[in-house]
Amino acid sequence: MANIKSAKKRISVIEKKTLRNKMLKSKVKTCVKKVLVAIESGDKAAANAALQVAISEISKAASKGIYHKNTAARKISRLTLAVNKMA
Repeated sequence: MANIKSAKKRISVIEKKTLRNKMLKSKVKTCVKKVLVAIESGDKAAANAALQVAISEISKAASKGIYHKNTAARKISRLTLAVNKMA
């Protein structure tokens, strides 16, 4: 355990940031899962609606530095491609 005041502060700050990052990553994963479930069920309207929400959440996560911009672009691209492939 840290003895120095600044080191103790860094530990608490890092814990808060880690929690925030986990929450946002979890939110993105949930949104992606909703898109995939809509695709599985064959509901194009629901898939498009879920896709817009997912794109928004992924972009927010990327802008906050939780995902690298290329990772976010890849996730968005793959989801969009999957929705567009629906009949």
